[in-house]
Amino acid sequence: MDFSTLFDPNVHVRSLTLVRHGRTSYNATGRVQGTIDIPLDEVGDWQVHQTGKALKELYVDGEKDQARHRLIVASDLGRAMATAHAFADLIGEEVHPDPRVRERHYGDWEGHATREIMEKYPDDFVSWLHGEGGELKHDVEPDKHVGLRASQAIAEWAGKAEPDTDLYVFSHGACIADTVRTLLNADNDTDANSAVFSMRNAHWARLIPIAIAGQLLRWALSDYNHGPAIADTEQWENPQL
Repeated sequence: MDFSTLFDPNVHVRSLTLVRHGRTSYNATGRVQGTIDIPLDEVGDWQVHQTGKALKELYVDGEKDQARHRLIVASDLGRAMATAHAFADLIGEEVHPDPRVRERHYGDWEGHATREIMEKYPDDFVSWLHGEGGELKHDVEPDKHVGLRASQAIAEWAGKAEPDTDLYVFSHGACIADTVRTLLNADNDTDANSAVFSMRNAHWARLIPIAIAGQLLRWALSDYNHGPAIADTEQWENPQL
């Protein structure tokens, strides 16, 4: 992919953090959400507040330059907006909604349990899991289209940012994975592509631009599927609320 179509070569941000929304009832019951506007459940609301505090401690309080600019963008779906506000409200920043970083549209499969899809369309389901495109028979949005639209949105927001800005994008599992693959310019057969999978709820990926004289050369992945310390315990899905 030609990066010149995605980024102004003279404008780049200091970092890009892509954050997945917290848990919803669909996540908990194994249903395909896609673009259905499902809110966070009680556990998801708790998760995003843990993540908001962790992001603040790591990337705001932990910075020597407290005057650094921060720009926060989110999918306009409620679960992503709520996740963004759990961080933005802590640091006094505005959340900018952008439908281009919505979840992948899963067509006829949206709202259905993955178990039902597997039983009804076993060949297409297995093809989907193997990255062979069987889901496209059911009006599911192609992965490459998801990655491209989200990357173009990121490019535009980065172009509007003040110099040396940390850009945060609150989005969804499949959208984030497709976006990271696009930004890394990963082909389907590369190791980078196989290492990028859908993240856990309220976890994040962090990318750093590699640039010379202000010109973006490529992105480097510094973290993937990173979460608060408590996410490594059984409390993450079963907190004592």
